[in-house]
Amino acid sequence: MRREQPEPPANTEPSAPAPSAPDDGAEQRGARRAVTLFPVLVLLAGAVGLLSPGTFSGGGDAVPYLLGVVMFCMGVTMTPQDFKGVAQRPWAVALGLVAHYVLMPGLGWLVAHVLHLSPQLAAGVILVGCAPSGTASNVVTYLARGDVALSVSVATVSTVLAPLITPPLTLLLAGEYLPVDAGSMVADILKTVLLPVLAGLLVRLVAGRLVTRALPVLPWLSALTIAVIVAVVVAGSAEAIKSAAAMVLLAVVLHNGLGLALGYGAGRIGRLGAPASRAMAFEVGMQNSGLAASLAGAHFSPLAALPAAVFSVWHNISGALAAAWFARRDRAQGPGTPGPDTPANAAAAGPGPETPADARRASAPSASARAGSAGEAEGGEGAGDAGAAGATG
Repeated sequence: MRREQPEPPANTEPSAPAPSAPDDGAEQRGARRAVTLFPVLVLLAGAVGLLSPGTFSGGGDAVPYLLGVVMFCMGVTMTPQDFKGVAQRPWAVALGLVAHYVLMPGLGWLVAHVLHLSPQLAAGVILVGCAPSGTASNVVTYLARGDVALSVSVATVSTVLAPLITPPLTLLLAGEYLPVDAGSMVADILKTVLLPVLAGLLVRLVAGRLVTRALPVLPWLSALTIAVIVAVVVAGSAEAIKSAAAMVLLAVVLHNGLGLALGYGAGRIGRLGAPASRAMAFEVGMQNSGLAASLAGAHFSPLAALPAAVFSVWHNISGALAAAWFARRDRAQGPGTPGPDTPANAAAAGPGPETPADARRASAPSASARAGSAGEAEGGEGAGDAGAAGATG
């Protein structure tokens, strides 16, 4: 009896090798380097401003323009995908915004009262709390194995809404200490934040290829600009710093630490899952201190800008330490630990959990912090985007 021969396979060509995975270790090292170097750079700038205040005399008028450069860099790293994430996860983004604009302003007011700060310092601490999310939060979220997509969405929306929320909140909470011209503050935020961000986004859409080539430079441009802002702010209040430095540092540490803890708690109460709760911690506890310093210098005094300058250094240090703790805890608990890439966390965090592309978006090669939106775009471009808005307060 004749046996039938099996048919040959339809395709006998050797399959193409799978594309190699990105070097996430190198990306993490680059992000850690950025988060580490930025506070050092800002500390050096503050020291120069303190030791040689005359060098920066009259520099206060340039601070809004310097901040505009930082915000333009942020806008350049943004993409429509950042806004799409908001529509995909409205509950999580709304919770992040409410937590950010309720917890941090309230904590700023509470810290100012408990420590009996002077009117200038109290207004400065409150203004830091009323600012939008810090531009380093996205990379720190990535290092903590948090939900980068949620971090980008909350940071983007909090920045866009800042002209509508920051001035009235400052008036409500800081008005008892100093006069607050909310209308003028709205105009300043529109000019120094929203317009530069929109201009950067437009440049990204029109000249995407050119922007991609410039991405490695943008983080350092942002970092250097923020360093100059800090130097100017410190120089303007160099005499007062000697007597107020310890109290300001205590206020900043309490404000930032409570924000990180309560932000994480808000994510847990909202049942967002571990990765999303980590993102919430950094989106609540890390502020755009560059904006706060600019507004404080323009509307209050150089002394009122001092808390923002100190916050700019401290929140990068505390954020990096918290991210390292989260990552070390995951490694200690083994590979089964729910992380941003596991099905358990994907379900817990809702639609749009972190993907390898998100991780690349948040990691900046050479850069510092604040992934594209601000700062993270998708795919291959995103690695540069992560830092592009980078290292900025």
